[in-house]
Amino acid sequence: MDSGGGSLRRELNPTGAISIVVGTVIGTGIFLKSAVMSQLLGSSEWVLAAWAAAGLLSIAGTLTYAELGAMLPHAGGPYVYLREAYGKLPAFLFGWKELLSTKGASNAAVAIGIVIFLNALVPWNAVWFQHPVQLFGETIPWQFGSHQLEAIAMIIILSVINSLGVAAGGWTQTILTGAKLIGIAFLIIGAFFVAQGGSVSNLFAAPASGHAPGIGAFGAAMIAALWAYSGWGDLAIAAGEVRAPGRNVPLGLIGGILIIMAAYMLTNAAYAFVLPFDQIATSSSTLYPSAPPVAERAAAAFIGPLGAAFLSLLFVISALGTLNGGILTGSRIPFAMARDGQFPQALAKVDPKTRTPVTSIVLLGIWASLLTVSGTFDQLTTLVVFVDITLDVLGSASIFVLRRKMPGAERPYRTPLYPLIPIAYLATLIWLIADTVVTSRLEALGGVVILLLGLPVYWYYRSRPAQGALPSPANL
Repeated sequence: MDSGGGSLRRELNPTGAISIVVGTVIGTGIFLKSAVMSQLLGSSEWVLAAWAAAGLLSIAGTLTYAELGAMLPHAGGPYVYLREAYGKLPAFLFGWKELLSTKGASNAAVAIGIVIFLNALVPWNAVWFQHPVQLFGETIPWQFGSHQLEAIAMIIILSVINSLGVAAGGWTQTILTGAKLIGIAFLIIGAFFVAQGGSVSNLFAAPASGHAPGIGAFGAAMIAALWAYSGWGDLAIAAGEVRAPGRNVPLGLIGGILIIMAAYMLTNAAYAFVLPFDQIATSSSTLYPSAPPVAERAAAAFIGPLGAAFLSLLFVISALGTLNGGILTGSRIPFAMARDGQFPQALAKVDPKTRTPVTSIVLLGIWASLLTVSGTFDQLTTLVVFVDITLDVLGSASIFVLRRKMPGAERPYRTPLYPLIPIAYLATLIWLIADTVVTSRLEALGGVVILLLGLPVYWYYRSRPAQGALPSPANL
């Protein structure tokens, strides 16, 4: 089925592959989430432990998905793995949550995060419409103002760039990734070697409560950290456009996540080294919406207001890289689903000139724009991570099913220490799901509703007459 002019081109080189992983993952979370994690855990030592635990979990996930991505290097990534392992319904629900939550809500959250940093450079916070809604004891701040307008404008601009071709999106990603790594290096070096008054003892201070945080609080902090790690699997979604995918997909996944974990641990150590703990805990978050981001406070500690403004600009560029990667990879999910006959056929169209799924890019952009008015940064990100890990249980478990169903398939890369690493990954995901249900009921309920809303859509397309033979995975 070649709707609208052919298949996607394999134009992403190894640098582009790693840039998608690093550039998509490192965005707003590392510059914002340390505040809410500090509120939950009470000390920098436990915050660093939560970042490390989330990083190790992400490494286990990349080792698992690297085998699947090398074996089935097609557009859609986990959507394809679920379809081959379990059939159409689990695959559809994965694609559905990617569109509505993982990519739709995360792109909205990243765009809002960009505005938080942009506001530090050019303050403008006009609110033209506001209607807070109380639900289960929590407030959903429905509003539209200058922040939402700026966020929508960024979504539109990057959607246009990605519509021009995967090479344009890939080069944009590489440039933005380089800029964000420069900004992070600048922050780390400045905090450790330039700032006055920093102290190693800050890293190992006792919790404010005098005792270790509970397992529930630690799990909630890991959920917050996982938002900053989320997106490492996006390369698998765009695998249909990666050169030599059997080699470059595992290389991009594993190399990318190792770079990310190192950057996150060093950045959080820099925060704790240069700032008193209470300044980290009272930085920009749901509890302190008007406070500056923790990264800005850390920068101001060694280069003053002008330097903090410069760093805020680099952080805007960093988050733009995440948003660009989210648009580039997220649009390939509805494209793959439409090619399977599970979404409108218009989404399967490839522009004959740019060879990009333009209609799918437009749909994702519209949905993300709508979500910018529906919640705060922290609410959107918790919802995204909950829905993500719920279906990630099935996605990562497909490695066991496919080893049994497809024993003779070519596997250019095999997960080391199989089955121990996939089992550890799955067990941790299940615990985090249970922890979110207990600690974040509204976001968990929102995630369940998103999945349930997909069922009637699936049944509708299942009941429709077939519009042609489904493509083989090699054509996706």
